[in-house]
Amino acid sequence: MADFHQTGVVTTLHRLRPNNIERLEADLEKFSKSRPIGLVLPALYSEFETAAMQKIVSELKRVRYLQRIVVVLSRATQEQFVRARTFFTDFYTPVTTLWIDSDRIQELLRMLEGRGLSAGGDGKGRACWLAYGYLLAARDCDVIALHDCDIVNYERQLLARLCYPVAHPHLGFEFCKGYYARVTDHLHGRVTRLFVTPLIRVLDGMAPGAPLLKYLDSFRYALAGEFAMDINLARVNRIPGDWGLEVGVLAEVYRNCALSRTCQVDLMDNYEHKHQPISEEDPSQGLNRMAGDIAKSLFRTLAAEGLVFTADDFRSLEVRYVRMAQDTSARYYADAMLNGLKFDRHAEEIAVSAFARSLRRAATEFIDDPLGLPLIPNWNRVLAAIPEFFELLQDAVEKDARQIAGRAA
Repeated sequence: MADFHQTGVVTTLHRLRPNNIERLEADLEKFSKSRPIGLVLPALYSEFETAAMQKIVSELKRVRYLQRIVVVLSRATQEQFVRARTFFTDFYTPVTTLWIDSDRIQELLRMLEGRGLSAGGDGKGRACWLAYGYLLAARDCDVIALHDCDIVNYERQLLARLCYPVAHPHLGFEFCKGYYARVTDHLHGRVTRLFVTPLIRVLDGMAPGAPLLKYLDSFRYALAGEFAMDINLARVNRIPGDWGLEVGVLAEVYRNCALSRTCQVDLMDNYEHKHQPISEEDPSQGLNRMAGDIAKSLFRTLAAEGLVFTADDFRSLEVRYVRMAQDTSARYYADAMLNGLKFDRHAEEIAVSAFARSLRRAATEFIDDPLGLPLIPNWNRVLAAIPEFFELLQDAVEKDARQIAGRAA
């Protein structure tokens, strides 16, 4: 059952009625005449071999308010690129597939590297950034929405609710972040529950009143991969290239968008997608790596806001984090018991210990190199250095598509 309580500094849009998809889509078809909407789908080829992708495609076929869809395909051979494109035949909405591994796109990435404008390594951040560039180059969308391609229980209402606040001409929102519950017979979302939220609250205790931390703590699911934004934010936001993407995007929105124009929306009753292993012993894999990247992204963002943390502060931070995370786990244990859910307290403790080690490594790496990996430059910066880059990107995508079409003929 939804609540209607407003907490923190970010407007929360609740799901107070169970299903109003027809009204939402009818409104969006009207809004899209003056505020055209583009959808970005970052996908690994392996996701095209799952039932989740088949469900997403079948739902999107029924959507009538999108101006265009950009599928950013990564880790795919040419044959896999051809097969992925077949998923989007007979679509009402025009679909463009941007093939990251093509020779033409790779050549553009090397061009950027040569000009000191690195687009980062292979990952969701770079994929989203390139898709935003393509939509900016097309000049026919005012709103960009993005969601992942591993959502097992996807329904098109998720997309409608995500787009609605930014597309509506009278609400005035420029950025909308999705949130949801992640529950089966037990609680999921370990990185959010046991790492991000406790860490933000501990940092807030060490830097009382920091507006950025209050802002971040206002989001109910800071790591949700679903958000929509005004096209102009996509032009000026920088994007992290590592697993700190979601937190990094929120930090950029904080810098570039008024709080009154930022909101979060309840997308669905329950959200189910693939689950990452913690990889306790390998900091380069799984949730272990994710936690480290998120922590470094937070440290860099806070440093840019003028907050100073010493080595002693970081040692205290680890101790305080563990206590906060353990207390938070106890709260979730009570919640699970009331709702008849399974709850493995030992597994929760193991996760907290692994995240604490990730936090320690992240602090050490931050002290050694406060800048770390640079953010992907915003599109204004790229165009200042390479004014013709949008045309080059469009040309590469179109030639890849024509080459495949020629082979099929």
